Amino acid sequence: MKGFKKAIALLTMVVLMASIGYAQAPVKFGYIDSNEILSLMPETDSLQNELKAYADYLDQQMSTMAMEYQTKVTEYQENFNTMSDLIRQTKEKEITDLQARIQAFQQSADQDLGAKQAELFNPLIEKVKDAITAVGQENAYTYIFDIGTGSLVFYENGDNVLPLVKKKLGIN
Repeated sequence: MKGFKKAIALLTMVVLMASIGYAQAPVKFGYIDSNEILSLMPETDSLQNELKAYADYLDQQMSTMAMEYQTKVTEYQENFNTMSDLIRQTKEKEITDLQARIQAFQQSADQDLGAKQAELFNPLIEKVKDAITAVGQENAYTYIFDIGTGSLVFYENGDNVLPLVKKKLGIN
């Protein structure tokens, strides 16, 4: 009799747990490609142009330094036989120092360009994130996955919220 009561109590708990599970709101999944939405935003073109202009400026500076380096190397090679040891050593040091400055400039330019990209695009990325959050809340999504970042492997049964986010951002 005791075993029978335990079995009925266990069965009742299982039925209650199942009914509680069915009473909850369904989980709703959606997905978006953030790269696609960013490419559709009107601000993206002007930001990319600004970033390209900055990159071109840095490249121009690098080219100027490279031309200076090439001029010094050519001058050194042409006058090598007529230079005294002191002048030769001085010129070699100048060339070596210039080469080190060029390498340091290249590294700094790469970092600076990355920082400029973040400075330009972070406000736009935040705007997209805010729109995605608003769409998720307004349309009762439990999760919206960004397939543009590769963080999701399977999304066949989700809803593409790109049209809703485009509407929220006023993109046709």
